[in-house]
Amino acid sequence: MEKFDKLTGVAAPLNMINVDTDMIIPKQFLKTIKRSGLGKHLFDEMRYDDDGKEQPDFVLNKPQYRDAKILVCGDNFGCGSSREHAPWAIADFGIRCVIAPSFADIFYNNCFKNGILPIALPQDQIDLLMDDAERGANAIIEIDLENQTIKGPDGGTLSFEIDAARKQALLEGLDEIGVTLEAEKNITEFEKNRASAQPWL
Repeated sequence: MEKFDKLTGVAAPLNMINVDTDMIIPKQFLKTIKRSGLGKHLFDEMRYDDDGKEQPDFVLNKPQYRDAKILVCGDNFGCGSSREHAPWAIADFGIRCVIAPSFADIFYNNCFKNGILPIALPQDQIDLLMDDAERGANAIIEIDLENQTIKGPDGGTLSFEIDAARKQALLEGLDEIGVTLEAEKNITEFEKNRASAQPWL
């Protein structure tokens, strides 16, 4: 998993509440178990019409947001069914950070497993960032995970909270399996000693 330290990029405003996982990646794209290739279907039913043509008014279809790395969203982002394809699609599109007032628990947890930083902030701070994001190509925001800060285009800084263990895992580029494998030497020694002491197991 790619390490997350500092992220500087365009922030796209998605000023909608209750964006569920079916909106993020519709069910017809869940047949794959690959994490790549899903970015083109991110928000598929909002990005494309029935003929597969881009909807020019949808935020990620606008030229200034096509390479957005940050998504500023409304309340309860990622609600609905517990599909890990949702963060897969977000990451494959190139978005590494999602900022919202609140997240659905399963989606929030899945973000960390896929190298995405979800940041929950009070609504008044979301409003400020949403206003920043409306600036299009000038909506450059810097996320500093080590210092837990967000710097806006005008230099204003916000702070955010994050669980210490999850922060460290992102900084080191480790998912849950990677974190476990860091203790591989101790695990191997434990198994060796148990096999010697309890050979019937």
